[in-house]
Amino acid sequence: MKETDLLKRITVNPKIFGGKPIVRGMRISVEQVLSLLAQGESEATILADLPGLEAEDIRACIAYAHAVVAEDKLDAVQVPAR
Repeated sequence: MKETDLLKRITVNPKIFGGKPIVRGMRISVEQVLSLLAQGESEATILADLPGLEAEDIRACIAYAHAVVAEDKLDAVQVPAR
């Protein structure tokens, strides 16, 4: 899956976690996933601990972090109309 496609899995909703980036509108933040990875948790453990999360979501969080660090445009990350 291309990085631009992965970034479509990351959304921002002002009503969830104060507008922090989240995975597919779920109550799982990019920050939480990145924190677990930084702590050395395996992908399998993260997927088991966060029901509904998919392997592509973990890669999407990494792609999002890369885009932020690289100062790329985040056009794929949109605030959904709710």
